[in-house]
Amino acid sequence: MCRNIRQLHNFEPPATPGEVQAAALQYVRKVGGAAKPSQRNQAAYDRAVAAVAAATTALLEELVTAAPPKDREVEAAKARERSRERYAS
Repeated sequence: MCRNIRQLHNFEPPATPGEVQAAALQYVRKVGGAAKPSQRNQAAYDRAVAAVAAATTALLEELVTAAPPKDREVEAAKARERSRERYAS
């Protein structure tokens, strides 16, 4: 899976439409093999991004969990710490 796609489920506050759109775009770019499609393929990319975003939104709306929602700021701090440790010289 593309490392740029982040988990969107079970966060407080919930994922925004912009986050869903960004994840869909990253997925389509990864599958399509191009960060910037040619003009001939742009419409296909746009349709794919819209379809993936719609499917992602539907999935997030239907998922249920007994776990308490994660705090975005706490999870971001943990990720920064892991990154700092990983890339420390």
